Amino acid sequence: MAGLFLGIDMGTGGVRACAVDAQGNVQGFASTALPAPRQDGDAVDQEPELWWQAAVTTIRKLGETIDLGRVEHIAVDGTSGTLLLIDALGRPCSPGLMYNDARAVREAERIADVAPAESGAHGRSSALAKLLHLLNRGDVGNARHAVHQADWIAGRLADRHGISDENNALKLGYDPIARAWPAWLDRLDVPGEWLPKALVPGTPFAEIDPNVARTLGLSPSTRIAAGTTDGVAAFIATRADQPGDAVTSLGTTLVVKLLATQPIFAANQGVYSHRLGERWLAGGASNTGGAALLLHFTTEEMQRLTPQLTPAEPTGLDYYPLPKPGERFPIADPRLEARITPQPAEDHRFFQGLLEGIASVEALAYQRLALLGAPHLRRVVSIGGGARNHAWTAIRHRILGVPVAVAEQTEASYGAALLALHGGPP
Repeated sequence: MAGLFLGIDMGTGGVRACAVDAQGNVQGFASTALPAPRQDGDAVDQEPELWWQAAVTTIRKLGETIDLGRVEHIAVDGTSGTLLLIDALGRPCSPGLMYNDARAVREAERIADVAPAESGAHGRSSALAKLLHLLNRGDVGNARHAVHQADWIAGRLADRHGISDENNALKLGYDPIARAWPAWLDRLDVPGEWLPKALVPGTPFAEIDPNVARTLGLSPSTRIAAGTTDGVAAFIATRADQPGDAVTSLGTTLVVKLLATQPIFAANQGVYSHRLGERWLAGGASNTGGAALLLHFTTEEMQRLTPQLTPAEPTGLDYYPLPKPGERFPIADPRLEARITPQPAEDHRFFQGLLEGIASVEALAYQRLALLGAPHLRRVVSIGGGARNHAWTAIRHRILGVPVAVAEQTEASYGAALLALHGGPP
């Protein structure tokens, strides 16, 4: 029978799995919830064994609807920047420091002193800052590898550790242009032998561990492939695949990602690029978005007002909605104030003005990426809660001046399954 290709998404709230056939058609989904990570101030961590047990449970659930023996390749994505230390046999030597763990303040300052501005390793929540924190703590046991969440799950499936991918490795300091670990890491006393081998996402690197295959009902010839981050997997899931194709996430904040032919970096605006084979995924994030809308209207009120909107008739209001002062991109100004005046008496006009304002920020973001060297916008695929508002989609089409569509698939596990299918970025 024809083969299947499995993607596993290690999310914050749970694990999701998706199986596709050789044409990329979904054959099954399954999911398992995860408990909330432990949080103590800026410290956010979780026991890695919870991830493995949830992954096993999810694969078994998927096996209730598909024949797991037909799975040929598996790829895993995980939350970007989530890191742990393991020994030579893959056993955890530390908790998993989650993507939003921000305790490594001093370590981030050390990184800022030596890392190039365009490096993805800057910031308190970077994987490199987490690694330095674990090293400084001194209690690393028999650690031999620093790996990311997706790396460790793939390593458990293959019983081969110390393998990562070019996307997860970015926040650990990997140089995606040189495709190598940079020499400046030596100045931070990072043990070079601990750094994983970074492969192109989707590259098969080992057959599944026979014991794991037998336990889960997978074929012993199943190949395990290098994975990616959850954000990149979600982009791949939209099937955006041409330079100039973009994905806008309309969630609490506004996140834009554009497929480019060269890397785009603007560290002072939080713009960096993931390597996707020989192409690049450039992106940035604005503080505008759903959080700014919720300052003025509840979800129920927005649903009630939407039928009253007139997308083809601009309000003429020139808004820049923000939930609080400060913006990252497309305007880098930590003191930028929201602009939401004048405010009309009619709620539906005010609501439409806010939606137009966010769409204008989105348009400015893509213009900024173009000025930095990205291709001009070709089309936009929308994901996130705001993508379901058809009036907003029409407003954005008018302001962006390119086709705007809602993604048919947004599950990161589907993107990981496509990686497994194609053996690399589609």
